[in-house]
Amino acid sequence: MTKTILRSDEFSCPSCVTKIEKALAATPGVTAAKVHFNTGRIEVEHDLASAPVEALVSVVKSTGYEARPAAF
Repeated sequence: MTKTILRSDEFSCPSCVTKIEKALAATPGVTAAKVHFNTGRIEVEHDLASAPVEALVSVVKSTGYEARPAAF
């Protein structure tokens, strides 16, 4: 398993947290997803082979928010 950190500057209300967490959790290869509303940090535990970083970014985008990989 790999832990990837994504960042988003677009969170405007806490309802996005559940929406993004559910979408990521439903993605094959993702074992855990945690969204931090106050910081825009999205932590995802996943299998790189079945859920590459680009796929995670696409899932977040499908919920209506932009995200990008971050080092921390």
